Amino acid sequence: MEQLTERDYKKILICLAIYLTSLFAANTLGLKLMPFLFGAHLSVAVFSFPIVFIMTDVIGEVYGKKMANNFVIAGIISILLFLFYNFISSIAPWAHNSLWAKDSFSTIFGLSARFSVASIAAFIIAEYQDVISFFFLKKQIGDKKFWLRSNLSNLWSQFFDSSIFILIAFLGTGRYSAHDMLLMIIAWWVYKVFMGFLFTPLSYLGIYLLKGKNEIRN
Repeated sequence: MEQLTERDYKKILICLAIYLTSLFAANTLGLKLMPFLFGAHLSVAVFSFPIVFIMTDVIGEVYGKKMANNFVIAGIISILLFLFYNFISSIAPWAHNSLWAKDSFSTIFGLSARFSVASIAAFIIAEYQDVISFFFLKKQIGDKKFWLRSNLSNLWSQFFDSSIFILIAFLGTGRYSAHDMLLMIIAWWVYKVFMGFLFTPLSYLGIYLLKGKNEIRN
């Protein structure tokens, strides 16, 4: 990778903002579930979470594997810091005038240790797997066909993310049967992969803005 310019740093900061915002949108707004096919349910995180994986692919394509891994590290630190703030906020005393929001606040932000572990484990494993797969495919295929390399790496990373999170979060709790969890894993996986495929033109737009039209290879 060539020496970064001030313009590169500005672009990277904008990409990092999009990356972290999408990550936090998935982790907070994702509590809402939507009805899906065959009695399964989908989290609204399916709209924002594919952007997280696409962004690491775009950054890796333009600035290399090291920068992509830096984004993953930033995501891990952000999640851990958010969980720390969440814990401090949950044990802090309530003022009388704000008690009206106590139940809703506890429901939304009162994440259990199990859900926290599930979220962190799924994110770390899936994101690093995505970066590794993307650059393995780049080594095998070459610099061409970014759309293929991105979607193939996304295919496996989203499977790991959905499977690990659901299994850690719900296995043994009695909330969902094995059949229900399997349906959730398949539904979440397929839909997030599909959304990632639909977002592929945004990836090329991102590469164009970061790299320039003459550097894009199909």
